[in-house]
Amino acid sequence: MTWYVQPGSIVRRIWGDEDLVILIFGAGAAEFALNRAVDWLFFTGAIPNDPIGRLFDTAAYAKDTIFAEAEVAERTLAQVRAIHEAVERKRGGVIPAWAHRDVLYMLIDYSERVYQTLYRPLLPAEQEELFDVFRRMGTSLGIPDLPQDYSSWQRDRQLHLENDLVYSPYTKALYNSYRRNLGFWRYTMLRQIQTVLVPEHVHQLLNLPRFAWIRPSTRLYATLIKLGLRSVMHRALLPAQYVAAVERLHTPSQLLAPSHQ
Repeated sequence: MTWYVQPGSIVRRIWGDEDLVILIFGAGAAEFALNRAVDWLFFTGAIPNDPIGRLFDTAAYAKDTIFAEAEVAERTLAQVRAIHEAVERKRGGVIPAWAHRDVLYMLIDYSERVYQTLYRPLLPAEQEELFDVFRRMGTSLGIPDLPQDYSSWQRDRQLHLENDLVYSPYTKALYNSYRRNLGFWRYTMLRQIQTVLVPEHVHQLLNLPRFAWIRPSTRLYATLIKLGLRSVMHRALLPAQYVAAVERLHTPSQLLAPSHQ
C-alpha cells in the first residue's frame, strides 16, 4: 500500500491530533479574514453564514488527504480543484494564484507554529518534510510558482504576509460571523488563541489583545489529554453543533507516528 504521507511522518503526528488541527484553523481564521481575495468566500455565501462549519469541512478535506492512500488522496485533491473551478465559472473570473498560495502557506506555517507552541520546535528535516507534503498538495491542486524548498518558502511566505493582507469590510463581516457563531466567551477564546499563534503583522492588522492570558494553559494541554479530558474540553470550547465535526477529525492511534518527543 502506498500512502500519500508515510506512517511515522511529523505531518501525520500534527494532523493526527484533532486538537492541533482545531488550533491550526483557529489561527488561520484570522489570516483568512485579512486576505485581499477574501471576497471570493462571499460569492456563495456559505462561509459568511457558517464560517466555523466551513473551516471544519476544509480541515476534514486536508486531513483525509494526509491519511489516505496516494491514489485516493490525488482523487480528493482533484475534487477540491473541481470545486474551485466550478465557483470560478459561476462568478466568471479566476481566483488569483497568489490567493491559493496564501492558503497553502497558512497550513504549513500554522502547522509548525501550533506544534512548537504545544510541544517543541520542528527539526530541520521535519520542516522540509512538512513543506514537501503541502507542496505536493499544491502541485496537485494546480497552484503555480511554488517554492522548491523550505527556506525558499520562508522568504515567499514573508512576502505574501506583507503584500496580500489588509483589513477590509469583509474582514469585519467574517469576524462578526465568528462572534455570532461562537458566542461571546468562545469568541474571546478564539482571539486569545490567535494572539498566541499568528505572525506579528496579522496581530497588528486585527488589533488582537496584547496580553495572552491563555498562554499558560497551552502548557497544560498534554496533561489534560492524558487525564482523558479531551471530550470535556471540546464541549467547553465549541458550540454543540460542531462537536460531531471535531470527532470526524479523530485519527486511530495506529495510524500515527510514535509519541511526541
